[in-house]
Amino acid sequence: MIEFYNTQAAGLAQDFIDEVDSTVQRIADFPRAGAAYHHGTRRLLLRRFPFAVVYRTKADVAEVVAIAHQRRRPDYWA
Repeated sequence: MIEFYNTQAAGLAQDFIDEVDSTVQRIADFPRAGAAYHHGTRRLLLRRFPFAVVYRTKADVAEVVAIAHQRRRPDYWA
């Protein structure tokens, strides 16, 4: 996906990376922030891009399962 965004506009790939990093940090700070999702996971949507961070929590640890496109191959990560 990074390569795709690199071809679309200058700096767009870095914006995507920054938003994913920011979302993962929010999950680390507030593990219950994401909505309950499939297969015991939670999902937190990116604000600017059509992706979601899918993760699961175990005790005090959040494990990212996928950075999933919201419109392509639903649940491919399962």
